[in-house]
Amino acid sequence: MPIGCSVALVWWLFSKVNFHDMMEVLRHNVKFGWLAGLMIFNALSYMIRARRWGLQLEGVGVKVDYATLCVSIFGAYALNLLMSGVGEAWRCLFIAKRGKCSLSKVVGTDVGDRSTDGVCVLALLGLTMLVAGSAIHAFVVHYAIGRDVVKYADNPWMWAWTFLGLSILFWVIHWLRNYKFMRRVDNCFTDIWEGFKVLFTMPHKWLYFWLTIGIWVCYFLQTYVCFPGFPFTDALLTPEYSYGLVPGLVVCLFASMSMAIPSSGGLGPWNLAIMFALSLYGVGQTEGAAFAMLLWAAEATMQVMLGVGSLIYVVVTNKKACRAASK
Repeated sequence: MPIGCSVALVWWLFSKVNFHDMMEVLRHNVKFGWLAGLMIFNALSYMIRARRWGLQLEGVGVKVDYATLCVSIFGAYALNLLMSGVGEAWRCLFIAKRGKCSLSKVVGTDVGDRSTDGVCVLALLGLTMLVAGSAIHAFVVHYAIGRDVVKYADNPWMWAWTFLGLSILFWVIHWLRNYKFMRRVDNCFTDIWEGFKVLFTMPHKWLYFWLTIGIWVCYFLQTYVCFPGFPFTDALLTPEYSYGLVPGLVVCLFASMSMAIPSSGGLGPWNLAIMFALSLYGVGQTEGAAFAMLLWAAEATMQVMLGVGSLIYVVVTNKKACRAASK
């Protein structure tokens, strides 16, 4: 499904954009040096995320060194380029093996890690509504996808069916609770809950908070530092748009929310989200597509480079471990 989603959305994107014109924008109107800033902040966000995840793992008694944590994050994002979710599964398995601990507890900390991101997206949405509410309203009114979101959110039948589905799921689980396999599932979810609730019981909560802020500042700066690299986004760096901070915030929000759609490395929904966000500030579809595709390519290149480095690290450390075990 993630691969199919990426293919379908990229096909739709190029059906709306003149590919030749987009390539002309990339050939003649781009200052590629600004992409280095994106790649630096991209890698920095992963390193901060590794440190933050380490706090959660320490809270459940899992101790792994910082280099291993960084490798787990680098490898996860590289694998997510192949298929959404594969990287998350791999990093949990990798840490569980290296830390010699329960996989379920590690999964629980991963759930907590991603839940924190969800809370941050909601906070970002609130902030964006305060400073760029008119732009969000324009998106909702102008684009069919925005109107559909409002339509379904206001539909009482959707909420009724959701409640019915959750009630049936609860009843089925309750009915199966005495079966052996269900007890195993229950034990698994208990371990996952133990890993998740460490968010509320672990020490260094303020450090966790500031690391979270650091991650999201990096996410914002990844796209913002590229604004001067394109003439149509450089034009947004004016007092009228708070020197590009408001458009940058809207781009960051739309890009973050698009990651809820399963795709390979965000390809497709991420690009379209950035196109939509930039269009609210007068950037054409061709220019928006050029901006989004080039930024995605630069980020994917960084992820591949970090992934290759992680692969070398895993191979080398595994060989060392095997030699040590054979002595």
